[in-house]
Amino acid sequence: MNRILNTLLFCAITTIATAQTTAAPLGTYNEPNYPLPANYETQWAKVQTPVQLSWGSTDIRYDKYDVPAVKQQHKALLKAWRGERVNAQAVLWTKGNLDDVRIEMSALKSDKDVIPQSALSTHFVRYVMGDCLNPDGSGCGHRKSADYDSVLVADVLDINASLPVKSKTTQPLWLCINVPRNAKPGKYIGTMTVSASNMKAQHLEVNLEVLAHTLPDAQQWHLNLDLWQNPYSVARYYNVPLWSKEHFDAMRPIMRMLRDAGQYSITTSIMHKPWNGQTEDHFDSMVTRIRHIDGSWTYDYAVFDRWVEFMMNEVGIDRLISCYTMIPWNLQFDYYDEATNRIQFVKAKPGDNAYTEYWGVFLKDFAKHLRAKGWFEKTAISMDERPMEAMKAAIKVIKDADPDFKITLAGTYHDEIEKDLYYYSIPYGNDYPTPVKERRRKEGKISTYYTCCVEGFPNTFTFSPPAEGTWTAIHAVAADYDGYLRWSYNSWTHNPLCDSRFRTWASGDCYSIYPGPRSSIRFERFVEGLQDAEKIYILRQEYKEKKQNIKYNALQKELDGFKTEGMTTQRKHNADKQVRQLEYMLNK
Repeated sequence: MNRILNTLLFCAITTIATAQTTAAPLGTYNEPNYPLPANYETQWAKVQTPVQLSWGSTDIRYDKYDVPAVKQQHKALLKAWRGERVNAQAVLWTKGNLDDVRIEMSALKSDKDVIPQSALSTHFVRYVMGDCLNPDGSGCGHRKSADYDSVLVADVLDINASLPVKSKTTQPLWLCINVPRNAKPGKYIGTMTVSASNMKAQHLEVNLEVLAHTLPDAQQWHLNLDLWQNPYSVARYYNVPLWSKEHFDAMRPIMRMLRDAGQYSITTSIMHKPWNGQTEDHFDSMVTRIRHIDGSWTYDYAVFDRWVEFMMNEVGIDRLISCYTMIPWNLQFDYYDEATNRIQFVKAKPGDNAYTEYWGVFLKDFAKHLRAKGWFEKTAISMDERPMEAMKAAIKVIKDADPDFKITLAGTYHDEIEKDLYYYSIPYGNDYPTPVKERRRKEGKISTYYTCCVEGFPNTFTFSPPAEGTWTAIHAVAADYDGYLRWSYNSWTHNPLCDSRFRTWASGDCYSIYPGPRSSIRFERFVEGLQDAEKIYILRQEYKEKKQNIKYNALQKELDGFKTEGMTTQRKHNADKQVRQLEYMLNK
């Protein structure tokens, strides 16, 4: 039964004085109300010390109303490569109200060497409404919240400098350290101080060992990361005009957060509602099509160009432009008709003459435009989860328009069309025939895998165990894929800071980060896995060059546990232990 059927769920937003002067809830906000657990008063009555602070684990989402089951620990012991981002989680719990709680982090020092405060950030972990998997173990399908257990989930990494903490609650605190690439190897020590206007300051120690290895810039990582961006969601939530200066200003830090995770592709939409408006904010066409009275066509690329230029030049993501899609779910295609002075739609399927005319004329003009901009070689016509026969017909139209067009597909593996696809992403649990994968790599093609609502494990739903995000990225390199794809980076729900549930799919399926921008536990742990994947590439190459076969074989054996072969329920439950053991090897 749903645990909050009779609970008034609200999220009263108030913008703080220093927040942006928009109508969007970017400042302080109240978390949703939630029923207290049955043993709430009993467990808190047993707490002897009024306020307690300890390091916890980034593998755990601590419940807000439960006394945390942590062993008091005042030193966090961390290891990192130079250029790596590492995280730690502390837990504060109190029997009385705390006002104006603040987190301060000192610089990390090692003799005369310093990792400055500017490389450190602290965050209050906030709670958002979530749900659970389907009885079949997946997260797919239309859903009503009344049919699913609702949960209050610790996930949001807040950007506010101070917050009140209510009595008899637990408040997780998050520390993020961006180790400079020029940091001198050694052991660094710093102090986290947690204070409040009505609480004596408490302190935790941070011990960070910086290792000699260095991670390259994220845009140079081997793994191809493809999380689809939704600019329309940003315009709606921030309440700014679409494609205005204010819109791009809002998107800049959001997309740079993605760049810093190693994002490879720019998501563009070249038709109206390529996914039939499945998200809270549907995608519109970034290309305007005009059919003149004489039957000729004109195309306006102003929005497409501005978005791509912004992502390339102002954000720094510039390796692939993915254009969605020639095979939408409802197979109708928009254009402005000069004769009727109205938006009209062509209804046609791949193989129909109307479909061939509509797309063929456009693609020829699009190719000319892309070449003029110098973007043709890094642009791909992209489709997802479409039947093979439809793909074959669409591929013919693309190749007839320009045989040099790159084509991408996220969907089931089909040997019949594999050679036509520059970028091919297949579902988790599937694989490419080994000779095919090897040949594609030699040809400079990209072969990745993806997860979506189907997979109960591994996933990055708001309720997923945090280590699954790390496991997901490590699986890509362990199973010898070139990268990983997920359809959603920021397709926010109506009120994403308070409620991650959606009318279709398990909570959090639509987005990984929050407005603000605010990162999340699941996104940070996913980035951890991406960093681990790059470490694996580097160490394997090093072991080969130095003929350190024992180390190489030991690493490969450990990676075998991150493959789907022999996957059991027990292995899924031990994802956190698997990750920790692998990271121990990577950080020796």
